[in-house]
Amino acid sequence: MRTVALKLLNFYQRFLTVLGFGSCRYYPTCSEYAKWQFEKNSLFKAFFSTFFRILRCNQLFEGGIDYPVVKIDKKFKKSCICKVNQNSIIVKFWFVRKDEENFYLIKSF
Repeated sequence: MRTVALKLLNFYQRFLTVLGFGSCRYYPTCSEYAKWQFEKNSLFKAFFSTFFRILRCNQLFEGGIDYPVVKIDKKFKKSCICKVNQNSIIVKFWFVRKDEENFYLIKSF
């Protein structure tokens, strides 16, 4: 289910965002936010967070920066957050502490 959602998001980002003309009011965009949520959170939490993020993405809300929040557990620590290329490490994501258990997920450029 997770891979289907990620493939749909990739299709949307590649082909359908051209029609939207950059209408998202947040950074990261709603589709990128959803992609990060599905990569790093459970399916239920990813659907829930993405649904409410899309509901907030309109003229009634201010917009701005809204990073995904992830909870780090044993399973999450085993997942790769960096790539190793020929004696160098490329960091894909940074974690900024929100509270005791939760972290903001920020993509490295």
